[in-house]
Amino acid sequence: MTGIDLDGRVAIVTGAGGGLGRSHALALARRGAKVVVNDVGVDGPSADAVVAEIAAEGGEAVANHASVADPKGAARMVEQALKTFGRVDVVVNNAGILRDRSFAKLSEQEFREVLEVHLLGAYHVTAAAWPHLKAQGYGRIVNTTSPAGLFGNFGQANYAAAKMGLVGFTRTLAIEGRKSGIHVNVVAPLAASRMTETILPPEALAKLDPGHVSPLVVYLSSEACTHTGGIFTAGGGYVGRVAVVQGPGVVLREVTPEALADHWRAVTDVIGGVEFTGAAEQGDWVLARV
Repeated sequence: MTGIDLDGRVAIVTGAGGGLGRSHALALARRGAKVVVNDVGVDGPSADAVVAEIAAEGGEAVANHASVADPKGAARMVEQALKTFGRVDVVVNNAGILRDRSFAKLSEQEFREVLEVHLLGAYHVTAAAWPHLKAQGYGRIVNTTSPAGLFGNFGQANYAAAKMGLVGFTRTLAIEGRKSGIHVNVVAPLAASRMTETILPPEALAKLDPGHVSPLVVYLSSEACTHTGGIFTAGGGYVGRVAVVQGPGVVLREVTPEALADHWRAVTDVIGGVEFTGAAEQGDWVLARV
């Protein structure tokens, strides 16, 4: 295949002052994209430093310090891309925070704070960019989920809820954006970052350079990629697709708790499961069987 490039494209990468976001921003710039590097810089990483790195390599970038949790800040982020580079083509929703705590000790405020950055943050930036992507008939959106969201993880009920919410957000936007040439996918990275350095052991972190994830983000951000609505995971050189499947199940003449208990093995078996492109297809599949 010919080389993948993003020449002439403009990308917004949130949470890009360090870790995965920095890696994504650099990788996109190296492929020709002009980049709005967003990071509030609360924990030290600097969007300005990443912009300087991109400039030193001959790329074009501009720093943005807005919080994705602020809808006005998110709107200004998109406005900055338009004012500086004349367009916006790619949105990489990467910004995030952690408020890890077991559910028994988790406060409502800690729950809300995580949802506001991860889930509402992605909404705010995407909502600001969406009209422009639709008007030009082209766009690429890459959201960021997590293995914790897909599979669960102790002490991360807030984080997992936000990250699984982003999967539903992605799947629906993929359906709504298809006719307008907007492709939307979501990535579950496993990488060394600000958010994993206190969770994963040093030997694991050593294998999980963020640079192993960014090529996937670049591909999903490119015109060459026509996949949409996909859930992908990447880390340490591994890349794969994750799917939500529905098992064959069982059709009962009479549904009672006792009948369910008797057929529970068939109810829970997902061997030979089916993957659907949307809720309408799933509903049609069920109705055809009953």
